[in-house]
Amino acid sequence: MTVEIVYETHSTTTDNEAGIATGWLPGELSDLGRRQARELGERRPGDGFAAVFTSDLRRAVQTARTAYPGGRPPIHQDVRLRECDYGDLNGTPRPHIAAHRLQHIDVPFPGGQSYRQVVAATHAFLHDLATGWDGGRILVIAHSANQWALEHLLTGTPLEYLLQAPPAWRPGRQYELPGDWPPAAAG
Repeated sequence: MTVEIVYETHSTTTDNEAGIATGWLPGELSDLGRRQARELGERRPGDGFAAVFTSDLRRAVQTARTAYPGGRPPIHQDVRLRECDYGDLNGTPRPHIAAHRLQHIDVPFPGGQSYRQVVAATHAFLHDLATGWDGGRILVIAHSANQWALEHLLTGTPLEYLLQAPPAWRPGRQYELPGDWPPAAAG
């Protein structure tokens, strides 16, 4: 069996609109973001999801709760779905973070983490998803780094490529978590 994963990035924040890389700061949905979250709930009104898993950072939780205000499907927060921790650079201009991504594949941001650490956290999340939700359809609401980690882990796309040329944003990327997952090693 497999787990079907539908991935959505949290809705637009005030930091997104200001060109800020929020990282592990909580963030706050903007007016546009609140509208986008409501539209997510309208576009995917449950869609047969067994559950919604979201980062525990405020902007992702707000997206989930705005999209599904009645708690159906059930919403679960998971710290392993957090954005990359830019450490001392949380809250700095997005172009600065983008210009230094490749330097932090394996080397953590000062006071933060590396993208490889995001991959490891996502790997652990997927392991639990595979064992606890086999045969289910799951919605994940998280951040850009988590989507890159999913691409890397589930499609084999090199992390270096994803960080150099991130895929264009689009709603509702879909993945299948195979029944024989996880692979022997995360990379």
